[in-house]
Amino acid sequence: MKKINLLGATGSIGRQTVEVVKEHPEQFKIVAFSSGRNLELTRAYIEELQPELVCVQTKEDCETLKAEYTHTSIKFLYGNEGLVETAVYGDSEVVVNAVIGSVGLYPTLKAIEAKKDIALANKETLVTAGHLVMEASKKHGVKMLPVDSEHSAIFQALQGEKDKNIEKLIITASGGSFRDLNREQLKAVTVEQALNHPNWSMGAKITIDSATMMNKGLEVIEAHWLFGISYDDIKVLLHKESIIHSMVQFHDSSVIAQLGTPDMKVPIQYALTYPDRLPLSSKRLSLAEIGTLHFKNIDFERYPCLRYAYEVGRIGGTMPTVLNAANEVAVSAFLNHQLSFLGIEEVIEKVLSQHSSISNPDLTTIMEVDQETRRITQSFLK
Repeated sequence: MKKINLLGATGSIGRQTVEVVKEHPEQFKIVAFSSGRNLELTRAYIEELQPELVCVQTKEDCETLKAEYTHTSIKFLYGNEGLVETAVYGDSEVVVNAVIGSVGLYPTLKAIEAKKDIALANKETLVTAGHLVMEASKKHGVKMLPVDSEHSAIFQALQGEKDKNIEKLIITASGGSFRDLNREQLKAVTVEQALNHPNWSMGAKITIDSATMMNKGLEVIEAHWLFGISYDDIKVLLHKESIIHSMVQFHDSSVIAQLGTPDMKVPIQYALTYPDRLPLSSKRLSLAEIGTLHFKNIDFERYPCLRYAYEVGRIGGTMPTVLNAANEVAVSAFLNHQLSFLGIEEVIEKVLSQHSSISNPDLTTIMEVDQETRRITQSFLK
């Protein structure tokens, strides 16, 4: 039985990870998990999963759960320190990092030091500190197993292949909630419209990132670090059906793609079972029913956030950290009705223009730049 530490159990990816584990109780056991402020679901998971450790967001919630579960031996923690302890806990073989935001970086690094494989759904970990994470994983002999459907697709397409034969990575993008709208039409879109993704069921932040195409930009930076591929050799292709999850083109002109219905449980389970596979009660793909698949090249004028990601990725250093932090603050402001949809990209561009990149930053520098960027972004909102 594979023991799992799950970060972000009550989020979208976390909930689907729990579903995968429950489908294979003889194969997997979640021994420690963290959650946010959803105490109702946290309690349900405590009863269902019988974990040894639970971490919540606040001290108040932690004390509440402690009082309710005095009859158990469960260890209750809270906050960022608790998140780290959840990541490194016990003899678990794998940590599923499904939290949202740069808060996932430090627990990932500590889990790598504890020699635990990482099933990574937290984009910000590699975006903000890809060089540190990949160096650490190599040093400690830890597997970095992608959970994003796009990176999982590439990872699967590369099984049995040699890196020297890769010519290009092709990452597909649905286009998000507003893929059929022009720039003028985007001026008046609402939060509710933005959260209505045509293909995927995801958390609010990722759904907004999908609409701005920042999500795909972060994935480009992730792919650069995960697979060691130049930004010039990573292409994004619009594919509105989300059936081909990504492709690899080789230098003999062959293209290998991974296909499937839009279901995050598939890449989650593959990360947990790699290099093996298990049966999964996911909807089967019928190409005959779908009939036609559509593809279009990306218009960087239509999706400037994707252009920003390529630009900061090529510059490197602390620029991707700034991009991520500014985006997190701007998206939060949009979700709170403090900023327009197009205002997200406008604020990000302003923040990026004020930053001078620091090369090869250490963890302390990255975290300082992250916090300073958030302060600067907030000042633009005011």
